[in-house]
Amino acid sequence: MGRTVAAAGEVLAWWVLLTGGWLVLISTVDPLECFVGTGAALLAAVAARAGRRAMSGR
Repeated sequence: MGRTVAAAGEVLAWWVLLTGGWLVLISTVDPLECFVGTGAALLAAVAARAGRRAMSGR
């Protein structure tokens, strides 16, 4: 269970950072853009974790 919590925490941290960066870069915030942006940030967060694990050999 500890690994699952650590994995979820890492994905959450990436998601928060990526979503925050995206919000800084857009000019207007409407609900559809917010939904798409947070979804894309979640996919990127999962990919970032997978890439980090692949590079660390774990």
